[in-house]
Amino acid sequence: MKILAAILMGLALAVTASAPAATTHRSGISQQTFRQSMDKLWEDHVAWTRMAIVSFAAGLPNLKATETRLLRNQVDIGNAVKPFYGAAAGDELTRLLKTHILQAVTVLEAAKAGNAPKLNTALAAWHANARQIAAFLAHANPRHWPLAATTMMMNDHLKLTTQEAVDELHGHWSASVADYDRVEKEILGMSGTLAQGIIAQFPGRFAAA
Repeated sequence: MKILAAILMGLALAVTASAPAATTHRSGISQQTFRQSMDKLWEDHVAWTRMAIVSFAAGLPNLKATETRLLRNQVDIGNAVKPFYGAAAGDELTRLLKTHILQAVTVLEAAKAGNAPKLNTALAAWHANARQIAAFLAHANPRHWPLAATTMMMNDHLKLTTQEAVDELHGHWSASVADYDRVEKEILGMSGTLAQGIIAQFPGRFAAA
């Protein structure tokens, strides 16, 4: 936790130092293009997560390749914030998101095996990681991503993804499909919040509407 706190403090200082002045000339990509690029990254996040869940539940041989692609998505998300928060912050976000994915695998393994103690431990670790991600985002942009909001977003994401995985593991196919629709809706809301927060924090980085 001390290491995380130090990273968050460094990120906060970097954000303060890199924030554009009010008179900065607007340039760069359009706000719409940026929002669309963020939507694509986060839709990929839940889409590849679903494919990994389906492959895991069915014991398909494509699981490893799917997990590799899913982990690459976390690198892509980290890289997307580097122009705003710096390379170290982007790398840290990638690390936290990769842990989010790898801990989800542990949850799936315990659930499929019916190992309740291991499942409880895995869920506790998964939720602890979610709190770290929420805190990381709140430190990066406290005005537009307050901790209460980022915590709620992460909790909702885990809750919906857990239900999707449970239904898939139990063979409740129609319910699992409906779960994914809810996951996708939630992640697009989260993506919109994150994109708008960056636009509001760094208005000079975007072309005038």
